[in-house]
Amino acid sequence: MGSDTRTADVSSSASSETSAAASGEARRAIAAVRRRRALGFALVVAALAACCVASLAIGSKGLSIDEVLAAIGGSADEAGTIVRELRVPRTILGIAVGAALGVAGAVMQAFTRNPLADPGILGVNNGAALAVVIGAAAFGMTSLTGTVWFAFAGAIVATFAVYAIGATGRGGPDPLRLTLAGVAIGAFLSGITSGITLLLPDVFNRMRGWNAGSVGVAPLELTLGILPFIAVGLVLAFAVAKPLNAVALGDELAVALGSKVVRTRVVSIVAVTLLCGAATAAAGPIGFVGLMVPHAVRWFTGPDQRWIFAGSAVAAPVLLVASDVLGRVVLPSGELPVGIVTAFVGAPVLIALVRRRKASAL
Repeated sequence: MGSDTRTADVSSSASSETSAAASGEARRAIAAVRRRRALGFALVVAALAACCVASLAIGSKGLSIDEVLAAIGGSADEAGTIVRELRVPRTILGIAVGAALGVAGAVMQAFTRNPLADPGILGVNNGAALAVVIGAAAFGMTSLTGTVWFAFAGAIVATFAVYAIGATGRGGPDPLRLTLAGVAIGAFLSGITSGITLLLPDVFNRMRGWNAGSVGVAPLELTLGILPFIAVGLVLAFAVAKPLNAVALGDELAVALGSKVVRTRVVSIVAVTLLCGAATAAAGPIGFVGLMVPHAVRWFTGPDQRWIFAGSAVAAPVLLVASDVLGRVVLPSGELPVGIVTAFVGAPVLIALVRRRKASAL
C-alpha cells in the first residue's frame, strides 16, 4: 500500500511539472507573439510617417524638410502653396484610400475565406468605376459629391453579383468560384466602362486620369467629404472582426460557437461597399492594395482578424503613399498614376500567392 501511495505521489508530481512546463511554454509563446506584434506595428507606423514626409517633400519641385515645416506653419511663398494646396490633400487622400482598400481586402478575405480576395480581383472596384462613368455619361456628374453615390451603388451590385455566383452549388461560397466569378465580372464591367469612355470622348477626357487610379485629382474639400463614409466603413469592419474569426473556421462551427453568420456577412458587405465606393469615387479603381497588405500584415499579427484589420489600416497607406511618391519621380517628365504603380508591384505578388500550395492562413 505504501509503495502504491509513493508511486501515485510521483506520478502526480510529474504531471504537475509537465503541466507547469507546458503553461510556461504557452506564456513564452504568447509573449513572443506580443513582442512581434508590437515591433511590427512600430515599424509600420514609422514607415507611414516617413512616407508622409516624403510625400510632402518630393515631387516635380523638391523641397527640403525646413521648407516643408515652414509651409505647414503658414509660409506664403511658392513652397507653402505647393505643400498646403497640392501635397497635403494628396497625402491625406492617399492615407484614407489606402486604409479603406487595405481593410476592405482583409474583410473580403475573411468573410469569403478566400486568400486571393481583393476589391479589384473580385470586381468591386470595377463595379464602382462603371457606375461612376455611367453617372458622368448620363447625368454629367463629375464632382466627388455626386459620383460617390454612384460608386456605392456599383460596388454593392458587383459584390452581391460575385458572391451570388460564387455561392451557387454545393458547399456554399467556394474560394475558387468566387475568384473566377470576380475576374469574369470585373473584366465584363471593365469592358463596358472602356466602351462608354471611347464612344463618348468628353467623358473619356474627364475621366482619363481618374480611371487610371490617382490620388492627385481631388482637392482637400472633396477629400474631406469621403472621410465620413470611410470612417463608418472602418467602424463596421472592426465591429465584425471578432465574429469573422469564427466564420473563418467554417459556417457550421461558427454557428455552433454562437456567431450569427448571415448578419456578419451582411455587415461585412456593407463595410466593403462603403470603403470601396468611397475610395473608388475619390481616387479611381486602384487594384492589388487589398490583396497584398493583409498577407504581409499576418506575418506579425497572426490570424486574429482584429489585429489584421488594424495592421491593414496602417500598412496599406504606406504602400499607397509610397507608390504615389514613386510615381512622381519614376518618369523624366510627368507622373505615373498610383494605380499603375500598384499594378506593377501587385502582379508579381499575385503570381507568387497563386503558386503557393497554401496561402497565408486566414
